[in-house]
Amino acid sequence: MLTASDFKRGLVIQLDGAPCLIVDVNFQSPSARGASTMVKTRYRNLLTSQVLEKTFRAGDKVDEADFERHKGQYLYADGDSGVFMDLETYDQFEMPAESFPAIQPYLLDGTEVTLGLFQGRMVSVDLPMTVELTVSETAPALRNATATAQTKEAVLETGLKLQVPPYLEAGDKIKVDTRDGRFSSRA
Repeated sequence: MLTASDFKRGLVIQLDGAPCLIVDVNFQSPSARGASTMVKTRYRNLLTSQVLEKTFRAGDKVDEADFERHKGQYLYADGDSGVFMDLETYDQFEMPAESFPAIQPYLLDGTEVTLGLFQGRMVSVDLPMTVELTVSETAPALRNATATAQTKEAVLETGLKLQVPPYLEAGDKIKVDTRDGRFSSRA
């Protein structure tokens, strides 16, 4: 059992029988004497992907979820869903078609990820901060266009489209930030 005063970002708690990842936590001390500290949280239900808010008193007790993080690997796409393998137990898990398209553009076969397991079932996949992908198509470099910061659209090997600097050409390897889908640097 955890108390609400132990909450921190990244902790997984169990609310209404579902694992919930704390996204943001804010402690507020009331000005009145004798009043208890309030803990305002934003959390993501890992089963439904809903982001919700809830306020607790500092002394409220909450169950810690039966949640484990394991090293995993992306194996392949199976139609609209993806298949991942736990590198510790070699168990394979299928990510449903509702969640998979959001992360698919960042995955190549063999990409290492972190799997979130709740009661032996995969409920989340955490991507690395950056991934290296190859530019498959892009417009030719613009000459003498240095007055302002220029970008051009590029299509990567996974089908992801993003803005890149004008000096990149097809065949170049780049690093892409998986949090916001932006060009990070040349690999």
